[in-house]
Amino acid sequence: MEIQKALNYLRKSDSRMGRLIDEYGPPEFNPINNYYESLVRSIVYQQLSGKAASTIFGRFKNLFNSKSFPKSKDVLTIPHKTLRSVGLSHQKANYIRDLSDKWEKGEVDLSNLDQLSDEEISTELIKVKGIGQWTADMFLMFTLVRPDVFPFGDLGIQKGFMGLNKMDRLPTPKEMEMEADMWRPYRTVAAWYLWKLVDGPFKW
Repeated sequence: MEIQKALNYLRKSDSRMGRLIDEYGPPEFNPINNYYESLVRSIVYQQLSGKAASTIFGRFKNLFNSKSFPKSKDVLTIPHKTLRSVGLSHQKANYIRDLSDKWEKGEVDLSNLDQLSDEEISTELIKVKGIGQWTADMFLMFTLVRPDVFPFGDLGIQKGFMGLNKMDRLPTPKEMEMEADMWRPYRTVAAWYLWKLVDGPFKW
């Protein structure tokens, strides 16, 4: 994604975005090449604070005697009880095993991502237990750095939208969809600024 091009576009399309850009500076997006690692990480991080999730993710990686992230086949050799011992919930341990099993069998096919639309990638990911639209959106935004993703269901985004528009309630999906249309085709960058407006950029 061409960040400067996106910033120039957002400035012209919405003066409020221009003020946010001036205040917070350019966003940081660093594509991640290990898709399996990114998805395991996304499952670990669901509904946890960044610090707690980071600790658990570190313990998970320490289960394996390797400097690189473990392969799906290696994760499948780890007993459920051992996965639980690093702080994973029963559900998350099952989700990681399901992802690893589908990854190993080739049932999650991310080999031709450049040829797939955002919607097609989301459909592929949601085959895995524990991966819903929010996780798919985070993968598109922070792993692939797709430029036009907007996670309407994210509470931080909703609060940022509420603050941007000086609303006294959370916006409806329809309200967000209509207004976010002016930020196309760079809604990923606009979303980053909405997170920043609330409590700092989203940490992935």
